Amino acid sequence: MLAGLVGLGAGALLLTVERQIGHYAREASDGMLHAESSVLAGEYATLGLSGLTDAIARHGGVGEDPPYRYLLQDAAGRRLAGDLPASAARNGSGYVLHYAESASDRSGERMVARRTNLPGGLVLVVATDSFDVQDLRDQLGRFTLISGLAIAALAVLGGFLVGGAFLKRLNGVNLAIERIIAGDRSERLPMIGFGPEFDDLAFNLNRMLDRNAAAMEALRQVSTDIAHDLRTPLTRLHQRLERMLATGGDRVGIEEALTQTDALLTTFQALLRIGTLEGGVGRQRFTTVDLSEVMDRVCQAYVPVVEDAGQTLTAEHLPDVSVLGDAELLAQLVTNLIENAIVHTPPGTRIVSRLRLVDGTPVAEICDDGPGIPAEEREKVFRRFYRRDASRSTDGAGLGLALVSAVSALHQAACSIPDADGGLCVRIEFPPSR
Repeated sequence: MLAGLVGLGAGALLLTVERQIGHYAREASDGMLHAESSVLAGEYATLGLSGLTDAIARHGGVGEDPPYRYLLQDAAGRRLAGDLPASAARNGSGYVLHYAESASDRSGERMVARRTNLPGGLVLVVATDSFDVQDLRDQLGRFTLISGLAIAALAVLGGFLVGGAFLKRLNGVNLAIERIIAGDRSERLPMIGFGPEFDDLAFNLNRMLDRNAAAMEALRQVSTDIAHDLRTPLTRLHQRLERMLATGGDRVGIEEALTQTDALLTTFQALLRIGTLEGGVGRQRFTTVDLSEVMDRVCQAYVPVVEDAGQTLTAEHLPDVSVLGDAELLAQLVTNLIENAIVHTPPGTRIVSRLRLVDGTPVAEICDDGPGIPAEEREKVFRRFYRRDASRSTDGAGLGLALVSAVSALHQAACSIPDADGGLCVRIEFPPSR
């Protein structure tokens, strides 16, 4: 179809050129006939009939193949001069005419004629050979036809080559998709290379595959961590209940069992909330939130808790810093970071809550001068159930920073642990205020 459209377009262009050139040639011929007729009419006006006939004889006898041929008739239709056939005079005055009839010595010659009516009833016809003009038009017609066919053929060939190359690249994409379907989740689609639109499509599909792979890895990790982290408390709960059954039950044992049950419920609630946040649920409730007020309120609430733990909490918050988000979730984010610092640092640790603007970007930080985290573990601590205490001898399920990461992602904020001289600093960079 494209080849056909290209061929038609080329044919229309060439046909237009052919028509224009042919029209120009005919206009040129008519101009020359008009000029010659004007010259002869001037001879008649100046020298009379004898001067006109002499001029026709003189002009018609130039060389073996004179450029013009003539016919001069009187009012009665008698030939006075020239060798054109009498039928040439029957054409209308002032028109460019084509006819095949000619004198016997020029049989079959095709000419263009112009008739001029002179005073006294005389009729003057001047004609010139149209062979060159017609030959030019014929050549242009053949050139148009041949060129149109050649362009269409080249379009078909080019379309076949380009289409074949595209299908070859597309086949590579299909093979990659088949390998992904077969279970190779590390496979990615190759760039097609036929323009930015196709490459953008492949790039976005690869991003989707990366996200799906990350989700599958997270699901696998969660399944493993759940089996690992919940096995110990469930085993303890099972043993406690067995002892209660064997001894007839005791209040202390029941309270411990309830405590362990509450811990399990808290873990599952945290998991459900993280899953809900990662699914993007809650963005419809976003409003403009005064982040300075939220962080001030959380810090004021935790000052007594920090003091009881033998630590200090300092707030360094720039006032009137607003972000688009959910105030409750942002308060939970700050709470988790402060609690993480309280639990994982020794007495005497100084905890600092900061809020500032960096080039118009709100940046919140919860820092401490405790033992810190090795660089190789900084990304891992945001995973669900990840705990630096591999023996799980301390309280907690390893979901605090995972919830922080989920809340940050929901607010399109970057959550990171930058390098520090000592201690730990968790930084949350929110999108610039609009």
